[in-house]
Amino acid sequence: MTEKTFTITDIEPIDLLGVNNKILKAVEAKFPALKIVSRGRTLKLVGEEERIDQFIEKIKLMTTYFLKYNSLSEGDIENILGENGHETVKDSKGDLVIVHANNGKKVIARTHNQRKLVEASLENDMVFSVGPAGTGKTYTAVALAVRALKNKEVRKIILTRPAVEAGENLGFLPGDLKEKWLCVIDSSQKI
Repeated sequence: MTEKTFTITDIEPIDLLGVNNKILKAVEAKFPALKIVSRGRTLKLVGEEERIDQFIEKIKLMTTYFLKYNSLSEGDIENILGENGHETVKDSKGDLVIVHANNGKKVIARTHNQRKLVEASLENDMVFSVGPAGTGKTYTAVALAVRALKNKEVRKIILTRPAVEAGENLGFLPGDLKEKWLCVIDSSQKI
C-alpha cells in the first residue's frame, strides 16, 4: 500500500471535483481499489502505486480539458476516464469551438463555410466574407474577435458600420472589392 498526496492547481477544486464532490465520486467508481480523501485543494490517495499514478494522470487530463473548454460534463468525464482519455483532450472537434462563454456555453463553427472562415482567420490577418444574409458571417466574426480579446491577442474590439446612407442601397457600393474599399475610405474621410 502506497500513500500519496496530490494538490489541485490551476483551477478551483469545485470545478474539478464538482459540488459536494459529485465528479470525484464518479471518478472513484472507476478506481474502486483506491481510497481517496479530499480536503480543500489536496487529495490523499491510498492504494497500489500503479493505480495511484493512473488516477493522477486522469485528474491531470480532466484539469487540462477544463482549462481548454471551460466545462466538464458527465460525458466528457466518461470519455477522459476511458482508454482514449488523451484523445478526448486533443479531440479535433475541440478545434471547431471558437470561444467559450462565461457560463461554459460553446460557440462553435456549425457549417462548412463557417469552419473555412475560422481557418482563414487563423492563416490571414484580414479576411473578407461575402454571402447571403443569415449564414453566420457576422456571428462567426464577432466570436473570433471575442476569442482574440480573451486570449489577449488584441486589447479592444472596434465595431464599425457601412459608410453609406440608409435606404434601398444600404451596404451596396458599386465596383469590385478594391473599389469598394477605396469608396469606404473616401466616404469616411468626408465625415
